[in-house]
Amino acid sequence: MSPVRNRIDNDIVLIVDDVPENLSLLHDALDEAGYTVLVATHGEAALARARQSLPDIVLLDAVMPGMDGFEVARRLKADFVTQHIPIVFMTGLTETEHLVAAFAAGGSDYVTKPIRPAEVLARIAAHLQSARQMRQARSALDAFGQGTIAIHTASGRIVWQTALARTLLAEWFPDAGGATPPRLLGWAEHAERARRAGEEAPQLVHADGPRRLLATFHDRSAEEGEDEWLIVLREESDASAIEALVAAFRLTAREAEVLYWVIRGKTNRDIGDILGTSPRTVHKHLEHVFDKLGVETRTAAASMAMGKIRGAGGEG
Repeated sequence: MSPVRNRIDNDIVLIVDDVPENLSLLHDALDEAGYTVLVATHGEAALARARQSLPDIVLLDAVMPGMDGFEVARRLKADFVTQHIPIVFMTGLTETEHLVAAFAAGGSDYVTKPIRPAEVLARIAAHLQSARQMRQARSALDAFGQGTIAIHTASGRIVWQTALARTLLAEWFPDAGGATPPRLLGWAEHAERARRAGEEAPQLVHADGPRRLLATFHDRSAEEGEDEWLIVLREESDASAIEALVAAFRLTAREAEVLYWVIRGKTNRDIGDILGTSPRTVHKHLEHVFDKLGVETRTAAASMAMGKIRGAGGEG
């Protein structure tokens, strides 16, 4: 048995070709190599199968009756659900203009006909490895409780997003339907103007009671010539910020609450009203906070606490 068959995750390959002999040749070679193989014989079927099954890669014939491969590729790349799938064109058209058209339509690579199965297998393996590394990198971003999303600056279209970012957008903007929420796009444009003016960019995107959705630009977005905004999203609440303070400074729950409301700009009297205690008691708690943080002023305590919470994905 081929060792490739022992893979834990059987990658799915969608072959799109209207010639039965080509389908048979590729199906047998890919199946023997351990891939799960799907087939489609025309463009409409390819689009439906890709959206339903989400293959890991598409082998796409460039010239087919009806909807040709170039149009299939354009539609796959225009659909947010399938735009991440690598496309390898199969073509007998080797003229430069056709190869340019293949890449312009969203193709990652091409192989020429007559098909040589060994070459196809090598190209597929290379693109699947690259796609797998990209997925792992994006999953690693989510491990810190921060979802990352890339938005094309000219069109405002979502280019890619991590799983956590997708979840956050669905929860906060259920009516967006997978498109870039206007509120987030407005934040990005505002933050970009602030950054270019040398000002601190706002972080608050949306608020819902004690919950807030915050955003910051990833450092890469500041590079000259970038055509994407790389945005880090995170959700915070009063409760999560207080928990972060407890963990960061070994505070009691009440001390953390006092410090949190100091960060929010509240006076001792305000904090007493919020917590149902006297300003004198708030002052005592604040003295303990100063001792534990090694500071002497409210401003220094707030600055240190904000740095810790931001690092933990909390207060913005």
